[in-house]
Amino acid sequence: MSPSPPLEQLLSERTAEGLLYRKLPQGRVECWACAHRCRIPGGKKGICKVRTNEGGLLKVPRNYVGALQVDPIEKKPFFHALPGTRALSYGMLGCDYHCRYCQNWVTSQALHDPASEESGARPRDVTAAGLVRLALENKCGVVTSTYNEPLITSEWSMEVFREARAQGLLTSYVSNGNATKEVLEFIRPWVDLYKVDLKGFNDKRYRQTMGGTLKPVLESIERLRAMGFWLEVVTLVIPGFNDGEEELKGIAGFLASVDRDIPWHVTAFHPDYRMEDRPATAPGQLNRAWQIGKEAGLRYVYSGNRPGEVGTTENTYCPSCGGLLIERYGFQVSQNKLGPEGRCPQCPASIPGIWKVPGRSPNAVKAIAETPRAEEALAFHN
Repeated sequence: MSPSPPLEQLLSERTAEGLLYRKLPQGRVECWACAHRCRIPGGKKGICKVRTNEGGLLKVPRNYVGALQVDPIEKKPFFHALPGTRALSYGMLGCDYHCRYCQNWVTSQALHDPASEESGARPRDVTAAGLVRLALENKCGVVTSTYNEPLITSEWSMEVFREARAQGLLTSYVSNGNATKEVLEFIRPWVDLYKVDLKGFNDKRYRQTMGGTLKPVLESIERLRAMGFWLEVVTLVIPGFNDGEEELKGIAGFLASVDRDIPWHVTAFHPDYRMEDRPATAPGQLNRAWQIGKEAGLRYVYSGNRPGEVGTTENTYCPSCGGLLIERYGFQVSQNKLGPEGRCPQCPASIPGIWKVPGRSPNAVKAIAETPRAEEALAFHN
């Protein structure tokens, strides 16, 4: 039996001309998919390794996935969008960052790190319509681009999301936030929910550990909020890396200055990839980060990845009367007292978020959420 083609060849066969770029003199192109704004000579790739200049045209990924799974929407994590609903989560391959602690490194570091291919990174052919059909068959209310950086595969995701919207599904990005104005304007008509990983508040560490800079991420958070995306922000709290009080206060203060209603998730790190030299985040560290967020004035702060070990900080409470609205254990919703209008049942307060799908009845959404889950049957995750 002949050996399978190398990953680079397999990916080059699954491309189409992109839309997020402009042509430059001497056959170069400038890519707008992320804030690196790579200026790519003919025959070369951008920093992400999956957007390529072929003869003066920017070729970009299309019609495949590198990972596919049904997840609770709380795992993304979105806590203020259709609680208890499941999301069809798909990822392609490649990333514009190279985080040393990446927890999806097999998909994200494809063509960056040979270990990715050695660990099984491969494309699986699927069309946009095929993905949406899988979402409907598995009773999903949301389709999510995740597992690698969705910004760098935005052209194909918009094909997927147009199909998803036509079927009454919500759509979402799980992203590092290293965006340009152009890419956010391109995706805005088709993306409902956007989660940004704000990985710290130190530009030097962004450069050294992630291969990016902090400023574009902060600008993206401001722009996403102003453009009307439903936005939630996550910080993976890593011992000895970004867990200092000054840094956490910087993050919390920045988010509060943008909008006190932005949910901030402070989640637990576990040793992975090239950062196995430090312990997992303790529950007490998460709860201190939670307290910092509340002290900064954020109304919705959540501790994550340590279910049952962080007290009541996984739950949603009304900021007006203090009543319990949504009770959670990890990614599972134990009870939800919010109706489709998102109002506290104990006082007139309106809770920000997306609590119903436009054009779909609340009973239909409830039925989807209560259908037995199908994660095991669908899982395709390297």
